[in-house]
Amino acid sequence: MNPLILAPILEVGKSLLDRWFPDPAEKARAEAQMLQMLQEQELRKVLAQLEVNAKEAASPHLFVAGWRPFIGWSCGAGFLWATIGQPVFTWIAAAKGWPAPPAIDAEVLMYVLGGMLGLGTLRTYEKAKGATK
Repeated sequence: MNPLILAPILEVGKSLLDRWFPDPAEKARAEAQMLQMLQEQELRKVLAQLEVNAKEAASPHLFVAGWRPFIGWSCGAGFLWATIGQPVFTWIAAAKGWPAPPAIDAEVLMYVLGGMLGLGTLRTYEKAKGATK
């Protein structure tokens, strides 16, 4: 869940718990139950998204199953250009008197690439647990 939304919900929940449960032990138990319910809700969302991802990946249609590899290869090509290609070609262009090649907005590229690589660790986790067999 979005932390900007979660914090106010927890604050409201804690203020209500203060009113309803004056005993500190009961209040702590109620807080633990509230956090457990929020975690279970978040887990259900993640599992639903994983199910959608698995159905997309199993699709025989290129536009359904191929969008993730397309974004991955696009980010990889952009990262290669931003880190190696553009600096080398800028150096060559300066030596030859040519105009410099265009630069890529690496901030957007790194945001997307970081998200994809972060999601990629789930696949490693699945393999380690033997879920791919």
